[in-house]
Amino acid sequence: MKRIVVLGATGFVGTHVALGLKSEECELILACRNAGLIHPELKHEKIIQGDIRDRVYLANLFRDADVVINAFSWTALYAHEIGSRELFFEPTIALIDAAIASNITRFINLSTASAANGDIAHNANVKGTKTNFWPHLNNVIEIEEYLRKRANNRFEVINLRCGLFVGEHYGLGLLPILLPRLKTHLVPLIESGKTQMPLIAGEDIAQAFVKAAFAPSMPHAYEGINVLGGEVPTVGEVLEYINTEFGYPFPHFSVSFPIAHLFGHFMEILDSLMPFDPLVTRSIVHLLKNTNTDNAKAEKLLGYTPKIPWKDAVRRQINEIHKSQTQPMKMAKDIR
Repeated sequence: MKRIVVLGATGFVGTHVALGLKSEECELILACRNAGLIHPELKHEKIIQGDIRDRVYLANLFRDADVVINAFSWTALYAHEIGSRELFFEPTIALIDAAIASNITRFINLSTASAANGDIAHNANVKGTKTNFWPHLNNVIEIEEYLRKRANNRFEVINLRCGLFVGEHYGLGLLPILLPRLKTHLVPLIESGKTQMPLIAGEDIAQAFVKAAFAPSMPHAYEGINVLGGEVPTVGEVLEYINTEFGYPFPHFSVSFPIAHLFGHFMEILDSLMPFDPLVTRSIVHLLKNTNTDNAKAEKLLGYTPKIPWKDAVRRQINEIHKSQTQPMKMAKDIR
């Protein structure tokens, strides 16, 4: 029986993956910073509480485990270079080293389909494209490259580049950030909303990770795989649905990507003078660019077949936002 450790078990991905693994034949271990935030359906699973930055905690976390699912993350949608390095990059490198030292045979890593862009993004094995404006994304790409270098026939890495998260148990994401900004009537549509918005529901993310945990050996020691929802809507289609279903304002004007990028940069410059997060950032503009990705490789190697319609996932997330989010979400994740 496989012994599977899920890191970040209280986050959006970690929660969905742990719920997905409950029905599988495995020994499930949930690692988190605060056990009080574990989903109620997971309270009776084995939980190891601790700070991922604690080397003693790390040294014992993977004892006798076979598979590590790394859903641990700290996220910032702009700036916060030091925070991303200290709270995300350095702890992640340390946990990778700890997994290798513990003879973990398979390491499944959470990444983003936005790590690469343009005509090469469909190939999830290509190196990510760093930016000069989003330090956190650069750290995500550096972690991918570290895993690529450390992967071998004794330490297999599956790097899942996922689309934009939607669904219940949400954390920091595009929709929670976007919705309060739509109410200002100042958020523009980019390129008339014709670009794709590669959404993926939490349940489909869970399916991909669960299948990756039990899949046969991969063709290569490091295997990057794109994972999206079944249907990829355009940005315009998503905003039209949100407008029709929930009454959020549809953007009143459209701009090009270069103009949106400049506007986001200007908002970031003003950030130090404002008591609230920027209205738009260059990272948000970046997330709305086409990635030209699909599920072909995930279907071939993992047997992944997304099942959740994007409208259903969006509806459930917005309903949860209306119940639990009383203030606009901060663009950098809190440590809890």
